[in-house]
Amino acid sequence: MSTTRRRRPALIALAAVGALGCLALAWWQWTRFESASGTFQNLGYALQWPLFAGFVVYAYYKFVRYEEAPPEPKRQDEITEIPVGLLPERPSAADRPDDDDPVLSEYNAYLADLAREDKERPTT
Repeated sequence: MSTTRRRRPALIALAAVGALGCLALAWWQWTRFESASGTFQNLGYALQWPLFAGFVVYAYYKFVRYEEAPPEPKRQDEITEIPVGLLPERPSAADRPDDDDPVLSEYNAYLADLAREDKERPTT
């Protein structure tokens, strides 16, 4: 017998306590909403807590199903590819000749001189 099956009553109790706790909080928020100081935020919580209780029950159900028949492990040697057209295309650089802008050419020459001086400078 697996250790999980031996712990099944404890897991059932935990799921029941979690679900009942969520339903109790829903009831408490509903009474807060109906009180004189209640707001629509309390109503939202009162509607939200039963969903949490349902999730606790669903999580326990999935746990039991995975225990009975675990999912097949993914193959590590299988290559997965992203389908074409799923991701947006990368923008391409604009095709502009550098000779059109004399200021840009002068700045690039200045940067080239700085790079050459940096290479000639001894490192410490």
